[in-house]
Amino acid sequence: MANARHTAEDEGPARAGEAGGTSGKVQSLERAITLLQATADSAPDGDTATNLAARCELNRATAWRLLSTMERFGLVQRSPVTNRYTVGFAVARMASVAGFDGLIRRAHGTLLRVSEQTGETANLAVVQQLGLTYIDEVTPPVVLSAKWLGRQVPLHATSTGKALLAWLPEEEQEALLGGPAQTYEAFTDTTLTDRKRLRDELERTRERGYSVCVGEMERSLYGVSAPVLGSRGRPFAVVSIWGPQDRVPEARFGTLGPLAQAAAEEIARAARAL
Repeated sequence: MANARHTAEDEGPARAGEAGGTSGKVQSLERAITLLQATADSAPDGDTATNLAARCELNRATAWRLLSTMERFGLVQRSPVTNRYTVGFAVARMASVAGFDGLIRRAHGTLLRVSEQTGETANLAVVQQLGLTYIDEVTPPVVLSAKWLGRQVPLHATSTGKALLAWLPEEEQEALLGGPAQTYEAFTDTTLTDRKRLRDELERTRERGYSVCVGEMERSLYGVSAPVLGSRGRPFAVVSIWGPQDRVPEARFGTLGPLAQAAAEEIARAARAL
């Protein structure tokens, strides 16, 4: 009996409803991962089990069982007030250990190709709690440029920051921009220090699909940026192409902007495969 039970358990994952035959795919695990991704995409407010089930095309009872199991292991957490699920601390702990190595590996080839194609620096910044941090950069060998890896920059004075702001949910954007009378630090004479002017620029950014910077952080540096969007349209990273004004004048923005957009979309697809 012990041997028979052992055989059944070994073969269990390959049975219909659990796995896709010899493909090695475990259906229940795929469903749990899909639910976890949907929960992450529902940030910051989270969502109910019913809505998450519908989004993932799952039976509500199945979704509830999977969410309950993930809650027990800290992968999701449920608010006792709203019954909405959000990503749990265990995910944050695992992410902090993993770092951004996987994203860098998948995005680096795209940055390399963009840099070779344009002759300029291409970099990738990730969204973190306090703003953006640059995690990868490719610079043409003949170009001397500032190194941005590990740096955080003011959101209002860079194309990277404006790409993030323009695609954030309105309430988060408002929280970062401050009240109607808010003003911002001027780094150069082109920095947008007025809240209304910055909001107008963010609207134009959404319309064209990429942001621009005309020497707003450092007088000689010009560039364009595009957001890397998650499945619900929320930015989790930003791709930038930039260089000195004499090589990246405003006249090149119309060409470089779509290249940044295409690179961001490619990285988004690669990230979904992580």
